[in-house]
Amino acid sequence: MKSELLKVLRQADDYVSGQQLCSRFGVSRTAVWKAIRQLQEAGYEIDAVNNRGYRFLSAPDLLTPEEIRSRLHTGFMGQNCICLESVDSTNNYVKKLAEDGAEEGTLVLAEEQTGGKGRRGRVWETPKGKNIAMSLLLRPKIHPAHASQLTLLMAMAVGEAIRSCTGLEAGIKWPNDVVVNGRKICGILTEMNTEVDYINYVVIGTGINVNQQEFPEELREIAGSLRQNLGKETGRAAIVAAGMDELERLYDIFRKTEDLSALKDDYNRCCVNRGHGIRVMERGEAYTGTTEGINDHGELVVRKDSGEEVLVYAGEVSVRGLYGYT
Repeated sequence: MKSELLKVLRQADDYVSGQQLCSRFGVSRTAVWKAIRQLQEAGYEIDAVNNRGYRFLSAPDLLTPEEIRSRLHTGFMGQNCICLESVDSTNNYVKKLAEDGAEEGTLVLAEEQTGGKGRRGRVWETPKGKNIAMSLLLRPKIHPAHASQLTLLMAMAVGEAIRSCTGLEAGIKWPNDVVVNGRKICGILTEMNTEVDYINYVVIGTGINVNQQEFPEELREIAGSLRQNLGKETGRAAIVAAGMDELERLYDIFRKTEDLSALKDDYNRCCVNRGHGIRVMERGEAYTGTTEGINDHGELVVRKDSGEEVLVYAGEVSVRGLYGYT
């Protein structure tokens, strides 16, 4: 009930009477009062006035199932939400849930991640209480060859969530790094379990630097956080929920065609590589060129300096700006 109670109070412009809440949830006034007290003890500011009812004032920066669900407007993305204090890897945790039959849209978040996975075997650590470390379970009925495009959908969803929640102009460095002011804010790693022509499940792991202020020396020229750009802390749950809302919309579009034909223009408008000189390092070969963005399948269309047009696939390819990370 607490998730729905928070949602009702958040959406109300004024006080909501105890009787209205009793009628809505089919419980006693005592049950409503106990739920309100539990929320207040967790750090929520909820004003309670005799003969007027309850009014939502503010929320703490919590990652809890109640807080996430109270902000969601999805049919299934994130509705089954699990929040952990600490875990080695949210991707590993979700893969175990998937093997046990967890439903599509299951979302796992952790306040601390000690052995998260990055590209090429790198470790992605998440300091406690600062950032977003989450993994989402999908069971798409698509051909396995098309699954890698889901990573680009998540990048689009995170970018939109950052823009809507903070006002910052978030872009995408192909294929799936979300950047703000030239610094990497978000990394995404997708893993899947498949048969020859069937996907058992896909796990999309996403790490977003929200309130972190310091980074290891080797990352300081590349990584950034929302707090560094905003000059203040921002609530993580709002970003998670906005990302799930947007991803569900994109996912519905993608499943109709199993490609990015209906979404590539939106992606390309956010692509920071578009229209700029880039350096591509692929299988030991390096070359420079320019790009106008992706094609229907999420491949980067690059025109080499020689004039030859090539398609670049995500994976063990590195694409950088000529004069820096982006």
